[in-house]
Order: sequence, then C-alpha cells, then structure tokens
Amino acid sequence: MKVTDLYSLFEANNLFNKELHLDRNEYLSTLGTIDTNVYFIKEGSLKIYVINEDKEQIIRFGYQNNIIASLDSFLSDKPSDFYIQAIKKTTVKVISKADLMTSLNSDANYLKLWIAILEDMVIQQMEREKDLLLTSPKERYERVLKRSPQLFQEIPNKHIANYLRMKPETLSRLKKS
Repeated sequence: MKVTDLYSLFEANNLFNKELHLDRNEYLSTLGTIDTNVYFIKEGSLKIYVINEDKEQIIRFGYQNNIIASLDSFLSDKPSDFYIQAIKKTTVKVISKADLMTSLNSDANYLKLWIAILEDMVIQQMEREKDLLLTSPKERYERVLKRSPQLFQEIPNKHIANYLRMKPETLSRLKKS
C-alpha cells in the first residue's frame, strides 16, 4: 500500500518531528490557521469539516494508517478553510512541509510515491463530488461502503450520515436493508 510505503520512508529517514496525542473532540487544526504539516494517524480517527450556515459539514475522514493534512493550507501556505478534529482519542505523527519537501526532492522515487498519493486524494475527492451530485442517498451509501468499508468500523454513524448528507435515521435504515 502506498501510504504505508510513505510511512516507512518517513520512519527510515527520521522525518517525523513529533507525535501528538489528541483527546476526543480536540482540534488538530482550525479555520484560519496556517497548517503545513502532514499527519500520519497511528491510532484513532479524525474528521475534516467546514462550517456552512452554522452547521458542521464533514468532507473527509482519517483513521489508522491514513495520512491527513489541511491540504488547502499545505499547498498554498495560507490559512485553512477547514477544521480537523479528533472523533476519538487519536495519536498522530507529524512531519513538517519543509522536511517532507527536502526528503522528496532528494529521491525521484519518493517524489513519485508522494505524487501518486496526491493523485489518489484528488480522485477520491472527485468520486465524492460525483456521489453528492449524481446519486440518491442509497447509492451514496452503497458507493462509500464499497469504496471504504473500513469507514463503517472506524467512524460513528452520526458522522458518516453527515458526510453522506443524510439524516442518521436514513443511514440506519439503509444499513438495515
């Protein structure tokens, strides 16, 4: 798997500069802050969301063995539009953008691996947009279940329902059928 390959690279080159332990509901990053770190989730789970009309709208999750970042801030070096919050007790290893770029620029194979991971993230985001624009709640649920079955073991239903743009009762009914 590509993410674990990247994790091995980070470990082998001692690129993780710290480890953070987050309690449930604690923020890793908030709206308006510049966050150019990349985080590898050792355990636990996180959600990335925006506030829309005073409501939380989840756009992505991260759980064990995932990489997560405030990607808008990471890429632009500007304040983020997103919140990243722990859903449960979570441990992440941290690598700074500067250390990451130095390492990636030192070896073409590492850079190719990073580009492949970024491409996967873009494709996942495109799939998600397609789901939200083109499908019924049942189709969204089925597509996400097929694409990310682990999500349903790691993330509470109320958060998945938010992510899928449906009520928790609708998700519960779909899971039963």
